[in-house]
Amino acid sequence: MPAPLSSLAWLNFRRRAQRQAELRNLERELTRFHGRLLVAAVFVVLGFALLAARLAQLQIVRHEELAAQAESNRTAVVPIVPNRGLIVDRHGVVLATNYSAYTLEVTPARIEGGAAAVDALVDSLAQWVDIQPRDRRRFKRLLEDSKSFESLPLRTRLTDEEVARFMAQRFRYPGVEVKARLFRHYPLGEVGSHLLGYIGRINQAEKRAMEAWDDERQGNYKGTEYIGKLGLEQSYEEELHGHTGVEQVETSAGGRAVRRLASHPPTPGNQLWLSVDIRLQALVEELFGDRRGALVALDPRNGEVLAFVSKPTFDPNLFVEGIDVESWRELNESIDKPLLNRALRGTYPPGSTFKPFLAMAALQSGKRDANTVIHDGGVFQFGNHTFRSHGDHGLGAVDMTRSIVKSSNVYYYSLANEMGVDLMHELLSPFGFGQKSGIDLEGELTGVLPSTEWKRRYYRRPEQQRWYAGETISLGIGQGYNNFTMLQLARATATLVSGGLRPAPRLVREVEDVLTREKQGVAAEPQEPLALAPAHVELIKRALFGVTQEGTSTRVFAGAPYRSMGKTGTAQAVGIRQNEKYNAAKLEEHQRDHSLYIAAAPLEAPTVALAVVVENAGFGAEAAAPIARRVFDYLLLGQVPSAEDIALTRQGRSAAPVGVPRRAADMVLAQRPAAGMRASTGPAAPASAAGPQLASAR
Repeated sequence: MPAPLSSLAWLNFRRRAQRQAELRNLERELTRFHGRLLVAAVFVVLGFALLAARLAQLQIVRHEELAAQAESNRTAVVPIVPNRGLIVDRHGVVLATNYSAYTLEVTPARIEGGAAAVDALVDSLAQWVDIQPRDRRRFKRLLEDSKSFESLPLRTRLTDEEVARFMAQRFRYPGVEVKARLFRHYPLGEVGSHLLGYIGRINQAEKRAMEAWDDERQGNYKGTEYIGKLGLEQSYEEELHGHTGVEQVETSAGGRAVRRLASHPPTPGNQLWLSVDIRLQALVEELFGDRRGALVALDPRNGEVLAFVSKPTFDPNLFVEGIDVESWRELNESIDKPLLNRALRGTYPPGSTFKPFLAMAALQSGKRDANTVIHDGGVFQFGNHTFRSHGDHGLGAVDMTRSIVKSSNVYYYSLANEMGVDLMHELLSPFGFGQKSGIDLEGELTGVLPSTEWKRRYYRRPEQQRWYAGETISLGIGQGYNNFTMLQLARATATLVSGGLRPAPRLVREVEDVLTREKQGVAAEPQEPLALAPAHVELIKRALFGVTQEGTSTRVFAGAPYRSMGKTGTAQAVGIRQNEKYNAAKLEEHQRDHSLYIAAAPLEAPTVALAVVVENAGFGAEAAAPIARRVFDYLLLGQVPSAEDIALTRQGRSAAPVGVPRRAADMVLAQRPAAGMRASTGPAAPASAAGPQLASAR
């Protein structure tokens, strides 16, 4: 019996031990569970704390920012491009205006398939809208120069029928829209193109340059796609552009405008009132015909430019939408260089028109008295070199007055030799030769009034830098290194006949605020007048008057009821060897002499001074002087030449006017309305096709 009892006790012992172990394990599990539960609770609390903090940040700290962002997702701020300001002449004839037209535009980024699918898209659109090869080429060029998200014009100036056809199929073409846009228009076409310039689409180089602008200026060009490229359009870009407006619109999920919420209208650009008389400008351009050259006429009393002609001209309307390849090639490769502004950037030897200025310099310096007589035998010998007069004809005994009236070369060969190049440079620089005039156009060239210092700076090789005495001789008759623009020559003429006044030439007379209609005068600070002795000025003026009475332009000014001053000039375009004589018939047209004339009128109190050059047209009295006569007739008599006289002048075959002149006030300017023109509202109303458009504001 003892053995079984012992086994039972052992079994009970093991059971109790097992239960105790289980209890201890349970306690450990509970402890572990409580620990895990605590950790989980901490994580939960921390999670909720983070959520609460984030919620507080979003709802409290960033409430205004996020509310604005949410609003911006619902709305869009669209820039409203302002109407570009008008450009009008001194009488209010509109020279640059705006019109609105429908444009078919493509946004490449919204086209499925990207750039590869664009050609197929254009082919498809051609079913509904007439798309010419030039439109495709222009669009391809814009595509290369622009970013994919920009809206690019494929066809401009759509007709109402084309708009209707496309809109019926619009659902087929995501990324293609019809928009109404403002276009610049030059109603007179080629008339005054070099002074007006043109606008064109902003290119990548200009966009990079704009990045350096301040924020306010950049913001004012938001949405603007066109900018002034040349002429007054470029020089007065800030005045003409205006101030961009904004429009807040509610948009759909697809980004399409649903309704307008708010709007701040744009402010149109200001209006430019020019000093130029566009009828005179058109007349002079017609008198040039197909010939090349330039004319600048200005008022010596205040520097206002009355005519600023460069021939040949071009049509600035070609550039507004992007010029096509054929037109660009024709303009750029033409031997006549129609894109060159000859009045501003064309430099020419002044020829004998230089003589009155050299005579004045001699008087002022005391190098030569007015009564000093020089024998003109037709040639001037310097060393072993012979300098000839035109035609080798001698004039005999000449004093200063006769030297100008009869245009003696020998007189000025000897005078240049006596004065020397540096003294001539010192005394003639104040007239504006070899300097920018300060006119309100960009790109003016300085020309060349030589000196020994200029030659050292201009040339690199030592043997070229040296000034040779023989080089001075030809300077006396406006040849050699002398090269000036017609703007410089006209300004110098104005300074001479006005007794030393030196106003800065200006094309813009006033800037009119489009809102207040107040006009602000535009005038540069005039330079200090030259101290020219009145007796010397009177002597030169009388000599210049003598040119029109018994000198080289006598036939041209025969019968004129006013008294004017002038000086003809004939300038070599190419050099002639010493033992050769000039023969125009043996030279190519572009190698023949230039015809020049400087003039001012009336003699008693000049109100107009001008300089004109007709390239490769021969003697100054044959081509340039007749144009000057007709400018004076227009300004002083209010007359326009007869059709017969205009035809003769265009051919270089006129002298004094022939036929019955017409009243300048009756002159009609041919208008060139743009295709698809729609009148825009406000100050940029389009020109009438019936006659010259006059600005309503005075």
